[in-house]
Order: sequence, then structure tokens, then C-alpha cells
Amino acid sequence: MSCIPTAPAARHRVISSRFGELVRDTRDWRAPTPVADWRARDVLGHLIDWLPGLLASGSAVHLEDGPAVEQDPVGAWTARARAVQALLEDPVVATRPFADPHIGELTLAQALDRFWTPDVFLHSWDLARATGQESTLDPDLCRELLAGMQPVEEMMRSSGQYGPPVPVDEDASPQDQLLGFIGRNPHWHV
Repeated sequence: MSCIPTAPAARHRVISSRFGELVRDTRDWRAPTPVADWRARDVLGHLIDWLPGLLASGSAVHLEDGPAVEQDPVGAWTARARAVQALLEDPVVATRPFADPHIGELTLAQALDRFWTPDVFLHSWDLARATGQESTLDPDLCRELLAGMQPVEEMMRSSGQYGPPVPVDEDASPQDQLLGFIGRNPHWHV
């Protein structure tokens, strides 16, 4: 059974806390990552940079800028994680409509739980591998995410956000299956 809750606010709290631990324990922000041409700092920068535009366009929610990733990676992550957690824990904001022409209409909490939190989860592996930290992902959530992604594979690949699939053995772990599906080599190391 998964140790990751299913409620959006609780799920985000667990996943963002784990990512925060990885950020705090990163010693080399220039370390190469499993994402081609990205360094550890780029993984964090990606997570900080893409969400404000999505929220502003889909729900008119504006996130305050935190410290710059280049100057204060821990502060940048802490500010972003706290801001998202506050959105999820506010019952009025969490139920605010979110609309996007590509994904339809959801609540803000559903949109964050479907797009932001899984991205943090997946990039946890990237940052952990790049920086020599523990990189095991929750197998039940890996299965859940893979099951949700497989039916929309063509759309995902056409977005340019995912590389071509990396073949893995049929009996590979749920983590390796998910990583291979999103274009990561599960055996990648520095």
C-alpha cells in the first residue's frame, strides 16, 4: 500500500517535502541530470518557472515570486512549495474553477494534483540521481501515474515535454517502467 495520500493537499505536502529534502541536501547544483542538457539547478528552475503561467491562464491565480533559484535554491523551493500548499489548503481557492483548452475544466486542486504534484514527484528522481541521493519512488504512485499517462501518450510526446520511451524489461519495477515511459534511462547515473 502506498505511503502517499490521495487527497491533493496531503499528497502535495508529502511529495513537496521529499523534494525539499533533496533540495536542502544538494551540494552541487551544476551536477548533470538524467534530463539531457540539464543540471541540477535546471530541474529546480523548471519546477519554479512553469507553474505561475499555468495558474494565471487557467484560474487567474497569481503566485508571488520567491528568491531566485540561482541565489537561493532552498529559499526558492520553500517559497514555491508553501505557496502551492496554501492554495490547496484554502477551501475556497482549492475549489476555484481551472480551465485550459487542452485539458478541460477542473478545480484548481485537481489541476495541481494532476500536473504540478506529479511533476515534482518525477523530478525528485532526476534531482536525487544527479546528486547521489536516495532515488526510490513510491511504487503505487508510479503505477497510478503510468496508468494515467499511457492513454494520452501521443499528446504527451507531441508536447515536447517527454523524450522517446526508453525500453525496459517486461518485469521491470513500477518505477523503472514509469521512468522508461517518460523517456528516462532508469539506470542513469553520473
